[in-house]
Amino acid sequence: MQDQSRPIALVILAAGQGSRMQSDLPKVLHEIGGAPLVVHGIEAGLSLEPARLIVVTGHGSDLVEAAVSAHNPAAQTVQQTEQLGTGHAVLQAKEALDGFDGDVLVLYGDTPFVRAETLEAMRAARATHDIVVLGFNAADPGRYGRLIMEGDALLKIVEAKDASPEELDVDFCNSGLLCADAATVMRLLENVGNENASGEYYLTDVPELAKAEGLRATAIACDEAETLGINTRGELAKAEALFQANKRNEAMENGATLTAPDTVFFAFDTYLGRDVMVEPNVVFGSGVTVENGARIRAFSHLEGTHVGARAVVGPYARLRPGAELGNDTKIGNFVEIKAAEIGEGAKVNHLSYIGDASIGEASNIGAGTITCNYDGVFKHRTEIGADVFIGSNTMLVAPVTIGDGAMTGSGSVINSDVPAGDMAIARAKQVNKKGLGARLMAKLRAQKQAKKGQ
Repeated sequence: MQDQSRPIALVILAAGQGSRMQSDLPKVLHEIGGAPLVVHGIEAGLSLEPARLIVVTGHGSDLVEAAVSAHNPAAQTVQQTEQLGTGHAVLQAKEALDGFDGDVLVLYGDTPFVRAETLEAMRAARATHDIVVLGFNAADPGRYGRLIMEGDALLKIVEAKDASPEELDVDFCNSGLLCADAATVMRLLENVGNENASGEYYLTDVPELAKAEGLRATAIACDEAETLGINTRGELAKAEALFQANKRNEAMENGATLTAPDTVFFAFDTYLGRDVMVEPNVVFGSGVTVENGARIRAFSHLEGTHVGARAVVGPYARLRPGAELGNDTKIGNFVEIKAAEIGEGAKVNHLSYIGDASIGEASNIGAGTITCNYDGVFKHRTEIGADVFIGSNTMLVAPVTIGDGAMTGSGSVINSDVPAGDMAIARAKQVNKKGLGARLMAKLRAQKQAKKGQ
């Protein structure tokens, strides 16, 4: 029935308040793997290369729209000002679908684990059916809507609170996802009533209305874990644990070594190359790519960072957004890098802060070095060339440039450019006052003793 080349539109329902979350934040903005729930739904659907992406917002619409736009500027958002059920929510996308000749796939902003392969299977089932619903065999059907089947034909979907005892015995349950011709869905939804226990307009009425018109509906099955919806903090925690377990397994299957997998935490978009070694208690924020053969040592935190091949990071390192590490670089213990490019083979080994800077190839940054990049109003850059040696405890007061092959003396405060090959020493001359240390210490101890006697 369906030409597989037809375009597809995604309609993602993200209007719910999520009152059981006990939160001022809209439910779909709670995060798993460092990304809002609604972003996970968007990412799953993008595998279908949709012609249109529509997100239906409601509670906290401004916040949800901002999050959606930040993640995917091409997405359209429409508002459901009254929450009158899932059918009513999908109808809010009618105007945004005006002139669209293709299929629509309805997804949910609080259901983050649906796999791209499952969505492809739904689309493939459209070849022989007008309406395709995604179902699963529930271990505990409980509150789920039941899919009433006859062979491969879906006769109707019955909500648990409206089901008969016989229908409640069915364990093939509704996930809520639906795929069909966009015009057909909108036309059928216009005929949906609200004569049910909740007084809402259910999307689930569509298959039965389609059957009444002689259209064919079916349901395909997926694993129950894919349909996990998030309604409470407890479910959010369980979903995070499931997400992390999946990401850890994926990383190891793709060739990374995690020495203590349960202690490593991933973001939704973390990428680890082959033969990457990740030691215990490492946290990856969003936007991290680690190339082949790199080693991330224990207790490090990375976000918005690219780590080159064979680089070594940590232990106890923090890489903030904009950190770009070249191949064979070394970032050591208690080092923080922010908005800085570290050239191939360069080293920043101990107790240093490098922010708004670039460091050339094979340069060595001594312990305790700080790029003083902020003047209280503006950020300024530090440019360090290749083969530079920065002595320990150097303060580089930006904006400043250190030329290739230059050096700085330990304990220097560098506030002027250093030409290539020069050595800069900027510290007060040492003066030794004979016996003053002993005399001063004796005086202080006497004062302390006098206070104790009072």
